[in-house]
Amino acid sequence: MSIISPESACHPSSDSADTITVLGIGNVLWADEGFGVRCIETLQQRYEFAPNVQLVDGGTQGLYLIQHVQQAGKLLIFDAIDYGLAPGTLKQVENEEVPRFMGAKKMSLHQTGFQEVLMLALLTEQYPREVLLIGCQPEELDDYGGSLRPVVREAMEDALALGVNALRQWGAQPVPRTTPLTQREAVGFAELELSRYEGERPAEGVACRVGDERFFPSST
Repeated sequence: MSIISPESACHPSSDSADTITVLGIGNVLWADEGFGVRCIETLQQRYEFAPNVQLVDGGTQGLYLIQHVQQAGKLLIFDAIDYGLAPGTLKQVENEEVPRFMGAKKMSLHQTGFQEVLMLALLTEQYPREVLLIGCQPEELDDYGGSLRPVVREAMEDALALGVNALRQWGAQPVPRTTPLTQREAVGFAELELSRYEGERPAEGVACRVGDERFFPSST
């Protein structure tokens, strides 16, 4: 299994039709927008995979992810998607339907960018043979410095189960992790790891979580 950290995400390994890429996209600083990244983070903490599997914390990198898509034979994506459903609802979308959902009811710039990534991969005829999107309907996005809401965090467990099942069918050979991760191996930044992020962030009363109050319209 290869690990793609945020620093090295624009320098993927050599191309291979057998490569299975697991991609989490989103912004962990905006509550449920971090769903996809938290999925990839937790997946790495719990499982080890075959050498042809690469885990990528895609964050909000948009077009910088094109090489990962182009080199993937099979692509699994975790993301927060506004399907217009009840918060915490999971929906799986496959293959040619994925770009349409990545662009529908965009919640942030990363979705626009990733839809363009998929379309560019199609135009260059370097598109994965199989694509699976596991998306979760968010509950809250306008909470800067917030974390996953309970209903979305609970849904993450089901999303991971769906993802592991798909990866097993693809031959990714997921097995429970026996070797603890080092900070160097982790897909994300240690400072933003979920437990540390939640444990060290300032209280809402100390740090405004909806914007800089200096720029709020005056009520007088």
